[in-house]
Amino acid sequence: MHQESNQTDRRSFLGASAAAAAGVAAASQLSIARAAKVAGSDEIRIGLVGCGGRGTGALQQLFEAQGPVKLVAMGDAFEYRLSGSHKQLTAAAGKKADELGKSASDLMDVPKDRQFIGLDAYKQVMDADCHLVVLATPPGFRPAQFEAAIEAGKHVFMEKPVATDAPGIRKVLEVGEKAKQKNLAVAVGLQRHHEPSYIETIKRLQDGAIGDIVLTRVYWNNDGLWVRPRKTGQTEMEYQTDNWFYFTWCGGDNIVEQHIHNIDVSNWLMGTHPVEANGMGGRQVRTSKDTGQVYDHHFVEFTYGDTPYGNGATMMSQCRHIPGTWNQVGEFAHGTKGTANIARAMIYGADGKPAWRYRGPGVSGHQQEQLDLITSLRNGDIPNEVEQGAHSTMTAIMGRMATYGGKVVKWDDALNSTLSLGPKTLAWDAEAPVQPDADGRYPVAIPGKTVVL
Repeated sequence: MHQESNQTDRRSFLGASAAAAAGVAAASQLSIARAAKVAGSDEIRIGLVGCGGRGTGALQQLFEAQGPVKLVAMGDAFEYRLSGSHKQLTAAAGKKADELGKSASDLMDVPKDRQFIGLDAYKQVMDADCHLVVLATPPGFRPAQFEAAIEAGKHVFMEKPVATDAPGIRKVLEVGEKAKQKNLAVAVGLQRHHEPSYIETIKRLQDGAIGDIVLTRVYWNNDGLWVRPRKTGQTEMEYQTDNWFYFTWCGGDNIVEQHIHNIDVSNWLMGTHPVEANGMGGRQVRTSKDTGQVYDHHFVEFTYGDTPYGNGATMMSQCRHIPGTWNQVGEFAHGTKGTANIARAMIYGADGKPAWRYRGPGVSGHQQEQLDLITSLRNGDIPNEVEQGAHSTMTAIMGRMATYGGKVVKWDDALNSTLSLGPKTLAWDAEAPVQPDADGRYPVAIPGKTVVL
């Protein structure tokens, strides 16, 4: 009886999802995607906010879209990042223009007066004549910039994660509803949702390929990322913003900034977010002054409530940045009738033997998410990926709360937390949210003592 009930729940869940998707598609035909047709032209004009590697990469991928697109404005907190990005994108636009038999200016036209520098550069990009903005700054800045984009009537592609604290998540969810009311598209950079191998694997698992899902295991274990040394003359705010990954208010810590991808896959499969988390973590090798305050490892046990497969499933989550250790980035599912390696798109039966594997085309999710967004706009569709992005980000934040605090954290308590991590005033000469001690070291969370809610 339990199995039959869960199968009915799964069918209802999938049917409701399909009906919702059909409803969105039908409604979108009645709306006008303002980015697709403007004053008789089908050129989509783009503004870039955040000119680091991810923002630059997103624009290179947008240059591959069908139909005319043009980058017309750029903004970054730092001149060196904007100038480097401008140079790289100029070369990419020139190469793509040669393939199309066009001029580079058909893809990119960003003169000096549309290159904006500083913490308020995003506001100037919003004032530019563009239809779509790409938000690729450090995630601590995302909620305010997302709000500015929607208020300015822009379609949005924003990178993950969408915030670093609960007040930021609530703001993003609120603005996401405003985007729906204004018929503005919002895509979030969780690109696995646009990869055919993931889409097909998740669909088969949701259709019951391994029975009821009782456990997922998700990993982001590798050597780590760059460190940006302090530059002569930088204020504390400039330094933390430049070396953003290592400050929780700005980057969220590894569990939020990178491991969100794997956590998101588990939520996607389960059709919901966990209801509680407990975990542990710390700093084993990140002990230098220039690695700020974030941990280098987290282990979290997340518990789901009601899902299409039953109640009480578990997600075991690992992320680690320690050279010379076991590397693994991927997701696994365990069910009552088998298992799956989701990242490799393989399903195994109860006997452990391969039962199915994806054999379709390999597609870059980073590329496909941009193509899908532009195609949607040209077709008059208005995607909105805000809730998915916000809930997966909040799941990761809840996990960080559990590791930093060393206690069980409930979803409702985490989401309703009033603890804001960001600066009270956003200016280069303002006080940074965390301060170094006399030795130049920053406060690090101590489980059992640190307040996380």
